[in-house]
Amino acid sequence: MSEDVYRELAQRLDAIPNGFPATESGAELRLLAKIFTPEEAELAAAMRLTHEPAADIADRVGTDRETAYRTLKGMARKGLILAKKGEGELIFGLMPFVVGIYEEQLPRLDEELATLFEEFFQETQGGGSMIRNAPAGHRVIPVEQAIPFDAEIFTYERASELLEGAKAWGVRDCICRVQQRLVGKGCDHPVEVCLVFAPVEDVFDHSEVTRAITKEEALRILGETEEAGLVHSAANYRDGHFYICNCCTCCCGFLRTVAEFGVPTAIARSDFWAVVDSDECVGCGDCVERCQFGALSVPEEVCVVDYSHCVGCGQCITVCPTDALRLERRPEAEVSAPPMDRRDWMALRAQERGISMLDIL
Repeated sequence: MSEDVYRELAQRLDAIPNGFPATESGAELRLLAKIFTPEEAELAAAMRLTHEPAADIADRVGTDRETAYRTLKGMARKGLILAKKGEGELIFGLMPFVVGIYEEQLPRLDEELATLFEEFFQETQGGGSMIRNAPAGHRVIPVEQAIPFDAEIFTYERASELLEGAKAWGVRDCICRVQQRLVGKGCDHPVEVCLVFAPVEDVFDHSEVTRAITKEEALRILGETEEAGLVHSAANYRDGHFYICNCCTCCCGFLRTVAEFGVPTAIARSDFWAVVDSDECVGCGDCVERCQFGALSVPEEVCVVDYSHCVGCGQCITVCPTDALRLERRPEAEVSAPPMDRRDWMALRAQERGISMLDIL
C-alpha cells in the first residue's frame, strides 16, 4: 500500500489549526491507515473545514460523484468527518484529529489502534503541535465546592452551569482511560465519565456510543468524578461547549503531557490557584496525595504551594480536614480570558502556528 494518500491526509490535518505533526518513523501514517481506508483518506485529504456538497469534493479528487457521496456518508457514520443537512442532501466537512476523529473511534478502539496511538503520542511527546501551541486545546474547570462563595464566576468556569444550560445530556466511556488500559497502563478510576450535552432535546437517544441520561444524572456523575479526584476540563473557549472531560494525569492526553513531558502549557489553567492558611494547616499531607500535578508539599509541617505547577483544579481543597486550603483568583497578570468561541480559538491558533486558513476553510 502506498503511503502517499495517508501522507496527504496527514498534511491536510496538520493544516488545521489543531495540528497533526509528522514523525520520523511514520507513526502518524500508520495511525491513519488503521482508521481510514485509502478511498476514505483520499476524499478526506481534499476536504475543507467548511461543509460542502460531495460533488465539490469528488471533483477535486477526480472521482465519481455518486460513489463519493456514498463513501462520505459512511465516513460520517464512522466519525471520520462531519455531516449535516444541506439543500436536498448532506454536506460534509473535515474535522481535526484531536479533538475530533480520534475521540469518535471509541467504538472501534482495539489493542492495535491503542498501541498505534501510544506510539504516536510518545514520539511526538504528547502530540507536538496539537498540544504545545497556544491557545491550549483544553482548560481546567475548578471543583465548585472549592470556589469561594463570594467569588464572581463566569459560566465557563462552572461545570454545573454548562450542564444546566443544555437540553440533552449523555455520558460515554473515557477514550483516554480505555486506550491506556488496552496498552497495559492506566488506573482504576471509573471509565464512563465523559459528559456530553447539546442545546437540542433527545439528540443522544439513538447513539451507539453515548448513553442518554437526564440532567440530574449528569450532575450526579459530575459529583462522583469530583469525589474520585478527577480533574474537570473542557474546550478552551467561552461559548459553544458540548462536553466536559473528567480525567487524570495517568490517562488524559492533555494531562499526561503535563505529567510525563513537563509541558505546563499543554492545558490552560483555571483562573484560580490554591492558597494555604498556615494557622489552620496541620501538615497532614492529605492534599499532597490528592494533587496530581506535584504542586503541593509539606516541608516543615505546613503545606506549601508551587504555583508553577498548580492548575487551579481545586481537588486539594476537597480533602483538607481543617479547611486550611482555599482557591483564590490568580493575580491579573496571571490571567488571560479564553477565546470567545471555537472560531476565535482557531484563528488564534492559526496565527500562533503561522498557517493560513484560506485553503482549509
